[in-house]
Order: sequence, then structure tokens, then C-alpha cells
Amino acid sequence: MLLNIGLIIGGFVVLVFGADWLVKGASRLALSLGMTPLVVGLTVVAFGTSAPELAVSVASAWSGQADLAVGNVIGSNVANILLILGLSAVVAPLVVHQQLVRLDVPIMLGASVLFYTLALDGRISMADGAILAGGIVLYVTFLIRQSRREKSEAVLAEYEGAMESGGSIPMDIVWMVAGLVGLVAGAQMLVEGAVSLARAFGVSELMIGLTVLAIGTSLPELATSVVAAVRGERDIAVGNVVGSNIFNLLSVLGFTGLVSLGQLPVAPAALTLDIPVMLGVALLCMPIFRAGFIVTRANGAFFLLCYAAYIGWLVVDNSGTPPSWMSVSLLSGLIPMAILFTMVSFVRYVSAEKASTSDH
Repeated sequence: MLLNIGLIIGGFVVLVFGADWLVKGASRLALSLGMTPLVVGLTVVAFGTSAPELAVSVASAWSGQADLAVGNVIGSNVANILLILGLSAVVAPLVVHQQLVRLDVPIMLGASVLFYTLALDGRISMADGAILAGGIVLYVTFLIRQSRREKSEAVLAEYEGAMESGGSIPMDIVWMVAGLVGLVAGAQMLVEGAVSLARAFGVSELMIGLTVLAIGTSLPELATSVVAAVRGERDIAVGNVVGSNIFNLLSVLGFTGLVSLGQLPVAPAALTLDIPVMLGVALLCMPIFRAGFIVTRANGAFFLLCYAAYIGWLVVDNSGTPPSWMSVSLLSGLIPMAILFTMVSFVRYVSAEKASTSDH
């Protein structure tokens, strides 16, 4: 038991360092070769933040633990919004750029629906993986063109902290290799420890992927968003989370589906509960983000409550005992509460817009 826990903790640590080294070496190398900071941020650094999820999902698929791979992505996307944005907003209200509401959130919703549609037959095939991977190529290409046209300072501010310059090319390559080795080693340790722990406790691999692995591989996003909120950089956290979710759905699931040669099954439990929850959470973002383009502390507290209820439901559902009336009431009550909460947020936004228009 202690060995498995040690493997999980050690795997998380090695993954985080590996991702950091990979981004450091790759971004410095790209800058040395003449790529602009904007392009490096939108490609190398953006992919680097999803590197832990990609490494764990690919390692899980290769090891035959498909539920870990799929659960990791679904759980990470739910945790990114409910846990990471929730904590960040409680620290300080978050600013939402209008472009996120107009473009990125709809793309996140579209990617979620696309994944659900492709997974309805119970697996992610080679063709499905190619479609998802093609989607991330189109998305990044569009972002680069759009950002160059707008000369977006917000994008540069979001990624400049992860980019360094001034290194020698041989050392940059050493950092990249060290990062890749760290990602592979950390992912293997994490998967081995998680699978053994799941078997020891009699918990499903999907449950481990949705909780332990999802939270662990979301640590880079959690650190980035909370630190940004503490420093007053309130516009970075939301973009960081939405972008990460898009990359998880398209690049992580796409490349994992390709690497597994189309042998990536999706569990029935994920189709009936977890993917719909992920879709619902993504849909919840639209009215809340649009309500004044601010994620308030109340929004953050509500996100955290929803995440606690979801994790609680997973624990009860995997315990093998019938859900208690309390857990059923809590989960059932959250649905109308979420609807009411979003309606109030949207009404407040419409009222503020009308008041602003009448003042002018």
C-alpha cells in the first residue's frame, strides 16, 4: 500500500518537473530558431500544459488500462472548471475576455459534443482519433492567425512566464530530452501505482482516472491559475482552463486514440454519467462567464460545491452500496440549483447591459 502511494506521489512530482523541463527546453529552442514568442506560447507552451494528461493517457492505453486514459481526460476537464476555477475565483473574482465567450467556450462545448458523439459506439477508433487530432491542428492554426492579426498582448501575457530565452541549443535539447524522460517515467510510475491501488481497494480504474489521476495531472493548471489570481492577473486563469480543456479533448484523446490503434474503449458508466457531467459543466460556463464577464466568488463557491457533490457521488456509486437519501437529494438538488444560479447570473447580465445602454 505504501509503495503504491509512493509511486503515485513520485509519479506526480516527476510528471510536473518533466513537463516544466520540456516546455523550458522546447520554448527556448523555438525562440532560438526564430519563432515568435506568440507562436511559441500558442503551440509549445500550450501543448506543454497538457503534457501530463497526454503522457498518462498514452501510458494507460499502452498498458491496457483504457478506463484510466479516458477517465483522466474527463476528470481533468471537470476538475479544471469546478475545482481550479472555483478555487481561483474564491481567491479573487476572475475576468473573462469577450473573445473567450465568443470563440473559445463554444469551441470547448463543440469539442465536448464531438467526443461524446464519437464515443457513443463504446470506443475511440483510429478514425475518431484522427478527427480529434485534426481538430487541434485546425484550432492552433486558427489561433496563430487570429493572434497575429490582433497582435494579442493578452496571449503573450498568458504564456510569457513559461518562456525563457538565452540558452544554448545543446542545453535546450538536453532539457527537452530530460523532460520527455521525466514524462514517460512519471506516467509509468503513476499508472502502475494507480492500478495497484485501485485493485487493492476494489475501486474501478475509471474512478481512479476521474479522481486521483485527474486532479494530479491538473496540478500545473491549478498552480498557474491560483498563483495568477493571487498576483492579481485575473484574466489568465479562465483562458488557461478553457484552453487546457480544448487541448485535453482534441490532442490528448486524439493522439491516445491513434497510439492505441483504435483500441480505446469508453466505459458505459462514462457514457451515462461522467461525459454528460463534463458536457453540463462546459455548458454551465456560458451564462456564468457572460454575466458581466466576471466569475465572482459566489460562482467559485458554487463550482466547488458542485465538484464536492460530484466526487461524493462517485465515491458512493463505487462503494457498491445503494446511495443514501442524503446523497441522492444533494445531487438531485444541484441540478435545479445550477439552472436557477445560471438564470440569475444571466438576468443580472441583461439588466446591467440595459442599464449601461440607457445611461448612454
